[in-house]
This record gives sequence, structure tokens and C-alpha cells, in this order.
Amino acid sequence: MNNWNELSVKVSRETEETVSNILIDAGAQGVAIEDTQDYLDNEDKFGEILPDITQLETVIIKAYYPENLSIIEIASSVKAQITGLTVFGLDPGSDFSVDVQSLAENDWSDSWKQYFLPARISHNLTIVPSWTDYTPTSSDEKIIRLDPGMAFGTGTHPTTKLSLFALEQTLRGGETLLDVGTGSGVLSIAASLLGACEIHAYDLDDVAVKVAEENIQLNADMTNISVAAGDLLKNVDIKADVIVANILADILMNVVDDAYKLLNDGGFLIMSGIIDSKSQMILDKAHEAGFALLTRMQQGEWHCLIFQKADEDTSVVGG
Repeated sequence: MNNWNELSVKVSRETEETVSNILIDAGAQGVAIEDTQDYLDNEDKFGEILPDITQLETVIIKAYYPENLSIIEIASSVKAQITGLTVFGLDPGSDFSVDVQSLAENDWSDSWKQYFLPARISHNLTIVPSWTDYTPTSSDEKIIRLDPGMAFGTGTHPTTKLSLFALEQTLRGGETLLDVGTGSGVLSIAASLLGACEIHAYDLDDVAVKVAEENIQLNADMTNISVAAGDLLKNVDIKADVIVANILADILMNVVDDAYKLLNDGGFLIMSGIIDSKSQMILDKAHEAGFALLTRMQQGEWHCLIFQKADEDTSVVGG
């Protein structure tokens, strides 16, 4: 039997997705997230009664590594990268911690899947783990199947949820869409289900490209999605009706000008992954490029902005 090493990281909720990516980049075969906000209403969308949990501002992210990797070196590197997040305006918390323990293979296989359950994101979209039998509750419910084994999030983080809501608002059918920093591919899959006819997904990380391709194959009739390695929108010359990017705000700053050039007149730019302190920076950059703000959505400290390529700023703040 093979053993696994579990790296358990306690950090602030705002850094959850970024730290998950750091752990996966370090070679994790999967991550599991413990978040007290999952128990806010004491009853989930499927009627299960959940325990009364004290709400915390921190989350615990558990990552799993094969025993042949040097877990001490990994832990040291991960801790240094998390400390460095302050450069990007993200605060991991003054008491963040990194702990290590050894697990038998059967412990690993049983422990991580319990944290990834079917999640009804909106009226139309439900994310379902690939190994789960799930029956839609209505004819208009659209199922996104994901395997988070090496994925960059399971689609339930606020930044991804907001992106999915934004896609529902902007897609009407027949659009060409660019997905910048696709990660698990969840937004591309959702866009296809919502009627986009041609989807091009890009990610700088070869692992993300592979994961997105595998997740796309888990869902039927996704031949309209292509995935390729790419540095944001550099060297992309495909004209689009919608561009979606769910990445850190400082990186989004490098997307805006290229997005304006590639969008058709009246096209939409969806940007998510923006924390409170960075939202005005993004707004200023987008307006400078010529975009009009249509909708601003917020969940906790996270913002999602929908812009339109238009001649006049007829912005409406809503959501």
C-alpha cells in the first residue's frame, strides 16, 4: 500500500482559491476545503440538516502528495509563497499555519471526496462530481460534471459562482466566447450548456489545460470547446462576443486592452476574482479602455464585473 502526505493549511477565506492553486502547482493530487460558511443556513439545498458550526474567518485547505515527494521542502516552499501573497493585496491572516501528516492510501481515497458534493449553483446550473449518480430535479437543470483530482477549484468558490451567474446573464445562444485562465474548465462547460456555439479556453499552466480537457470529456456534446496553452490573450486573434476571466485582479489588468480589441461591438467582458480593495482599479482600467459597466455583483469580499464594449458609458450598477 502506498502512503500519502497531507498538507493542511489554515488561511483567510479571501486567499482560498489562490492557496489551492499554490498547493496544486506544488504537486498535490487534489485538495479538500473545510469552510464554516458551508454550514451557514443549517440546511443545504437538498434538504439535509447540517450541524450548527461556529463561523470563522479562516478556512482549512488540505492537499495530498505522494510519499515520494519531499513534503518538508514542499511545506517550506508553500509557506513562503503564501507569505508573499501580500504583494498582490491578499492577506493570508496573521495566524496562518502549515501542518503535515502521513496518510495511508485508503485514508486519502476516503477523506477528500466527502468535501465535494453536488452543488446547485443557480436555478439552471448544478455542479456534480464525476463519480456521483445525480438525477436532475427539473427539465431545465443543466449538469456540469467535474473531477477535482487535479482541478483548480470545484466551481463552488464565490469567484466562480459569480462568473457562472454572469454567463447566465450575458449568453443568449450562438456566441463565440473566450475563457481566459480556464483552470478546471468549468466556465467553458457552463458556457456551452448555456448556448455558446464556439468556445476557446486558455491557461498558462499545462496541468490546467490537461485538467480542463479531461473535464470537458466528462460532459456530453462539448466538441465546440477547444483548450490551448496561452498567456492570457497574447497572440489571440479570434473575435468574440463574450470574454470571461476569473483570475487575480492584478493579472486582469493585463487582459483589459486585448479584450477590447478582440470583442465585437456590443460584446461583453466578464471579470471575476476581484477583491474589495482592487475593484476601483479594475473599473478605472476598463473605463479607460472604452468599456461601459453594466453590472456589478458581489459575494463577501469578492466582486464580479460585467462590462460592454460600447461608445457611451450607460453603466448600471446592480446584481
